Amino acid sequence: MDSTSAHPPRDRHDATEAPQKRHSASSPTSSPELTDLRMRLHRSLRQYPNFPSPGILFEDILPLFADPLLHQSLIRALQLHVTNSYGEKQTPDVIVGLEARGFLFGPSLALKLGAGFVPVRKPGKLPGLTETAAFEKEYGKDFFQIQSNGIKPGQRVLIVDDIIATGGSAAAAGSLVKKLGGTLLGYVFILELDFLKGREKLDAPVHTLLSSQEEK
Repeated sequence: MDSTSAHPPRDRHDATEAPQKRHSASSPTSSPELTDLRMRLHRSLRQYPNFPSPGILFEDILPLFADPLLHQSLIRALQLHVTNSYGEKQTPDVIVGLEARGFLFGPSLALKLGAGFVPVRKPGKLPGLTETAAFEKEYGKDFFQIQSNGIKPGQRVLIVDDIIATGGSAAAAGSLVKKLGGTLLGYVFILELDFLKGREKLDAPVHTLLSSQEEK
């Protein structure tokens, strides 16, 4: 998913909220430290009104990676978000990151959680035996691959990416985890374009770190 997030005007966004239960910045599991980190991170997002077209509020997460203290805060917030959501005894054995933005923070989060990191990539990028899953895009199909020995049967797996939009690429990654016998704990995203209802395509809990579509 792209490193930026585009939203329709606020009234449309609210009117099309997905009915599925949200696990987001308003979650009751938030600790004071996590709440403070979320506020700091959210203030650092850049917003571009009327881009790329009129009526769109465009949110850019790249500032979170440009500043080392913000980057550190992001990883700490994700670590707390995962442990608060799943508990100390149910943390993942493997973090699966989606090409390409999931690679920005997936390995660092895996280190913090004491987990391994496994990439999901476009075809032809991974050596050795791979498993493949297709997903629909606006103008046709695309494919994701994972190395066949990347996940051992029974390992607990968490899939991460920067933004959930239509949910197709995340769903494909989830199917790859299951093909290899992994136990899919859920999905974690920094932001969500919830008017696109992408979480409805996912068959495991979806957690979003930051709320979005808030004027600054």
